[in-house]
Amino acid sequence: MKLVWQVLAVVAVGAVGGRSITAVQDDPWLSLLLGGLTAVLSVFVYRWVVGRTERRPVTELAREGARRSLLRGTAIGVAMFGCVIANISFLGGYEVHGFGSPTGAIGLVGFMAGAAVTEELMFRGLLFRLVERGLGTYIALALSGALFGAAHLLNENATVLGAVAIAVEAGGMLAAAYAATRSLWLPIGLHFGWNFAEAGIFGTEVSGSGATHGLLDASTSGPELITGGEFGPEASVYSMLSGALLTVAFLWLARRRGTVVPRQRARRADALATLGR
Repeated sequence: MKLVWQVLAVVAVGAVGGRSITAVQDDPWLSLLLGGLTAVLSVFVYRWVVGRTERRPVTELAREGARRSLLRGTAIGVAMFGCVIANISFLGGYEVHGFGSPTGAIGLVGFMAGAAVTEELMFRGLLFRLVERGLGTYIALALSGALFGAAHLLNENATVLGAVAIAVEAGGMLAAAYAATRSLWLPIGLHFGWNFAEAGIFGTEVSGSGATHGLLDASTSGPELITGGEFGPEASVYSMLSGALLTVAFLWLARRRGTVVPRQRARRADALATLGR
């Protein structure tokens, strides 16, 4: 029942916010405003409902160090996508035609912020965190990553390759980032930085969701494995490779810090929690 209330609360805010942003997507300033409000309200609702239902401090969204983690995650996300585009461009798969739309990029700040926050709260804050309690870090990472990838099959130009790529490079990497830090701020920053760089800076397709209007007017062409095809560079082999490498790096950090939850320990924790009731 606790999980039901948590999921319903976060999904409700995300759904209302998403529809609102989509309705005003042609107005960059309203998109920025509504996206920001969606992000803030989602965090507030998550803190409130998780704190009330689990009766604990919501440490995964602690205010201390939040700004630093968000900025660090954003920088990593932008740099990561920049490396992907550099590799695609080196092979002639990415071409810049000129400058794009600065105001369009401003609107994308709000849109991407709202998406990054609501998706991280849902998939890492709830799904990964709660599955990890019973099955341990590695199984939770695989399951939540697969579901995150599958969710992107609903997008307009979705492909199976794109969904698999999202599961590997985003689902796995972002869950590993949470496992290493036990904070949602770094994954939120990573998610936002990657998506904003993809659409708001380099002007490419985002997860097959439609045309974008970023700072650069650009296009991709060439083999799907290199460029990602209609799904966008997220389905590129370079994206999958970079995401897989960062996943390994974050899991190594998690093991070093002792924050990986083994399956056996997770079962014992669940059993003790049950006895405690």
